[in-house]
Amino acid sequence: MSTDLVHRIDALRLVDHHVHSSLCVPVTRQEFETLITESDRPIPAGTTTFDSQVGFAIRRHCAPLLGAAQHASPDEYWRVRASRTPAELTQVFLTGSGTGHWLVDTGFMGDRLTPLAELADLTRTRVSEVVRLETVLEDIAPGSTAAGLERDFRTALADAAASAVGLKSVVAYRHGFDIDPARPSGPEVAQAAARWLGTLNDDSPPRVTDPVLLRMILWAGVDAGLPLQVHAGFGDPDLDLRRSDPLLLAPWIKAVESSGTDIVLLHCYPFHRGAGFLAHAFPHVYFDVGLALNYSGAAAAAVVAESLELAPFAKILYSSDAWGPPELHYLGAVLWRAGMTRTLTRWVAEREWSESDAVRVATMIGRTNAQRLYGLSDD
Repeated sequence: MSTDLVHRIDALRLVDHHVHSSLCVPVTRQEFETLITESDRPIPAGTTTFDSQVGFAIRRHCAPLLGAAQHASPDEYWRVRASRTPAELTQVFLTGSGTGHWLVDTGFMGDRLTPLAELADLTRTRVSEVVRLETVLEDIAPGSTAAGLERDFRTALADAAASAVGLKSVVAYRHGFDIDPARPSGPEVAQAAARWLGTLNDDSPPRVTDPVLLRMILWAGVDAGLPLQVHAGFGDPDLDLRRSDPLLLAPWIKAVESSGTDIVLLHCYPFHRGAGFLAHAFPHVYFDVGLALNYSGAAAAAVVAESLELAPFAKILYSSDAWGPPELHYLGAVLWRAGMTRTLTRWVAEREWSESDAVRVATMIGRTNAQRLYGLSDD
C-alpha cells in the first residue's frame, strides 16, 4: 500500500456537500440508540443498536477520540461519552473528521440541532446552508391562500435561497419518484392548494404530500438555478423504498435538462449503480453514496468502489448525511477515506491506475467537485 496515497487521502480537507447539524441537547443512551438508526420504531427488547455496522463503527473509530479503547463495550463507550457536553462532542468529532466546509440542510428538526453560526464557531470551519423546498412551503402555508400559494412560496424561496448554496427536496419521502414530470399549470396548482390548505389544522404541522404541489416546488427549485439535491434510496420507514429508485426520476431529469440547473442525487443506496448511470448519461446529474457509508460500516469500502464504476469522476461527490449525533459526522469522513484508500491502492497496485491519478480523483470527489458545483471558494 502506497504510504503517500494513504497520507494524501487522510490529509484531504473535505467538503461535506450534504449534512445536517449536530445535537445541541444532551440525550439519554436510549435516545442515542434510536438516533443511530434510520428506523423510527422501538428496537426489540433485549437487543441494542450497537449490534449493527454503525454501532460497531462507533466503537471502533469514535471510542479512541473520547479516550476509550478501540472496540470498547457499549457500556464503556456510553460512560465516556456521557461525561462530555454536546458542544464538546461536536468539537471533538466534527473537527476530527478533517472536513473544511459543511453544506447543511436546515429543514429538519432544527430545534434540537446546533445553529449554523455556532457550528462554525465550534468547529472553526466554513458552514453554508442548503434550503429544503418542502419546509419552505410548509412554513408559509398557514398564512396563504389557494390562489396565492405558488406566488407566496416563490417569494419565500427567493428570500431563503438568497444566502444558500443549494436546494433540497424530499419528494421521495412525500410521494415517490413516479410522478408526472411536467411542470403543473396554474389552475392545477390552485386546485391542489385548495385541497391541501383545507386539511390544515392547529393540531398537527403542515405536511405536503400532494404530487401536484410537489411538482410545483420541484420546478420552482429548478427555476431558482441553484444545485437541486434530491434524496434517493435508503432512508427511514416513512419512505417507500420501491418508489425512491432514481431511475424512476429519469423522465423529470430529461424534462429539466435544458434549464441549466444541476440535479444532485443524494445517497441512492441500494440504487447507486442506477444513479451512476444517470450521472454518466446526463451532464446535469451528480450523485453521492453518503448515507450508505455510516450504515454499511466495515462494508462501506464496497459501496465506495461500486460508486466509481460508471459515473465520470467529476460527477461524484462526498457527503456524510449525518444528523444529530456528531459521531455520524466523523464516521462519514472516516469510512469514506477508508473506502477510497482501500479501493484506489488496490487499483494502483494492480497498475490499472497511476498514483497521481488516484490522488487527483480522491481530491475531486472529496473536495473540488463540490467547490465547482456549488460555487464555493477554496478554503
